[in-house]
Amino acid sequence: VQLQACGGGLVQTGGSLRLSCAASGRIFSSYVMGWFRQAPGKEREFVAGISRSGGRTYYADFVKGRFTISRDNAKNTVDLQMNSLEPEDTAVYYCAADLATNGIVHQSHLSYDYWGQGTQVTVSS
Repeated sequence: VQLQACGGGLVQTGGSLRLSCAASGRIFSSYVMGWFRQAPGKEREFVAGISRSGGRTYYADFVKGRFTISRDNAKNTVDLQMNSLEPEDTAVYYCAADLATNGIVHQSHLSYDYWGQGTQVTVSS
């Protein structure tokens, strides 16, 4: 499967961005999907994940109430709506796909099989 992320950019504190990830290849609904981010000098960290049907979502504590993950299995896309952005949210954001046969939404990047190329999000203070 190939993943293509887009939607990053430069925004002021308190602003919003919507990231989108388009998937091609195998059946999209077979994948648990996740968004991760990596800031310079830091480890890649889990941001949000969504089950194969979209019925279950999970968030890192630092984005709860601000970010929303969603997916459209008919369009093979997964989105991340980011509101109330803070300078600490500045990072490269990656979408990832996990062919998890048990359907568990993992928070470890090691569990994900495919990765998009990343999209830069910069939040100015």
